[in-house]
Amino acid sequence: METNRIEYKRELTENFEKEIVAFLNSKFGGNCFIGIDDDGKVFGVDQIDKVQAAIADRIKNNISPSALGLFDIHTEERDGKWIINITVASGSQKPYYLAKYGMSPKGCFLRVGSSSQPMTVELIEELKKQRPLGNLANIPSRRRDLSFEQLKIFYQEKKKRLNSQFMKTLELLTENGAPNYVAYLMSDENGNSMKVAKFAGKDKKDLIENHEFGYCSLIKATKSILDRMEIENTVKAKIEFKGRIETPLVDKAALREAIINAVVHNDYSREIPPVVMIYSDRIEVTSMGGLPHFLTKKEFFGGASRPVNKEIMRIFHDIDLVEQLGTGITKITEIYGKKAFRFNSDHVITILPFAKEVDKKNEPVDKENATENATIDATIDATIDLTETQKSILEMLRKDKTFTVERMRIELQKDTVTIKRAIRVLKEKNIIARIGNNRSGEWKIQ
Repeated sequence: METNRIEYKRELTENFEKEIVAFLNSKFGGNCFIGIDDDGKVFGVDQIDKVQAAIADRIKNNISPSALGLFDIHTEERDGKWIINITVASGSQKPYYLAKYGMSPKGCFLRVGSSSQPMTVELIEELKKQRPLGNLANIPSRRRDLSFEQLKIFYQEKKKRLNSQFMKTLELLTENGAPNYVAYLMSDENGNSMKVAKFAGKDKKDLIENHEFGYCSLIKATKSILDRMEIENTVKAKIEFKGRIETPLVDKAALREAIINAVVHNDYSREIPPVVMIYSDRIEVTSMGGLPHFLTKKEFFGGASRPVNKEIMRIFHDIDLVEQLGTGITKITEIYGKKAFRFNSDHVITILPFAKEVDKKNEPVDKENATENATIDATIDATIDLTETQKSILEMLRKDKTFTVERMRIELQKDTVTIKRAIRVLKEKNIIARIGNNRSGEWKIQ
């Protein structure tokens, strides 16, 4: 069913851009699905790669201001057919419009209920007045002698090539054609440096380590922090019935999302970079700038996506540091809840508490489930030769029968194809079965 955040289209139509403009201008953004009709019936998409390329090209060339970094295109399988899902974030440079009609009621649209309606002249002018002035793309670089060898290497690693026009393509220039602040942050040498501080206790009294990552491309600095946190997120091992069980201090996927979100959404115009602090009981990741412009806490937790720095978001997405637009907050709250976020007027802190030690002697015992699980484990271990991935998936499903393929992929750091192949083998061996549909069903261990 179509809503104010969902649009269905059986095929790519001539007025497709109108729907994207409406989502860009809305408060929450939304999703446009190609291959599903208005009644929700799945038809699928033929020549799916060709259609995806056409969608990206039309959004890029037919909508103003630039929507690059504000949309994400990915495929999904429904009812055995492949469809296209375009995730659109709420833009900060409203009003967005169809380039051929300009900033007029014929070009500007807003999502109202389940349809896209033309804006009034009055609303267009009001939104125009509310445009933020501190956008990084409009702030000149502090230096003109910039080099981008590191940026080019990161693109090459993903088999993408930056041509001579890359600064224009990646929106690294101001309206006057000079390098902007995003270019400065992406350059090989700059004054931006992010810190990872470690304390002995639960407060800042006893600093034991202090590392700086920066004065280089923001991408390189971010990757260095992620590598450092892999070391800091020490795994605690326990010996249980099935063998050695390893648990990191905090969830790896949530920690990665917290760091990436802080880097992408930080307000660099204040010239204060993100900070990671490690205490004896938690990890805190601080991003400057508070909630994104005009976004409430309810909207924040409701999944509304509004990138503060869409140019940075676009580059991070290109090199796979950001996998899918608007999913970071959801992944963190799924594991740690809303209490993981603390909001202040000028910054947001993500708090990830350490995993608690489990005292087996004081833990209540469910004898029926314990017997059942032991029987299952013994049967599987004795008769079936499973790969490490298959064993890990089985262990996840024992703990939570609602685990999705996406969560498995994130937890295990494997690609989707590998996860689906492992699940198929477990099904074929009659070890697990799916009860219900992919959205609301759950797994059953046979």
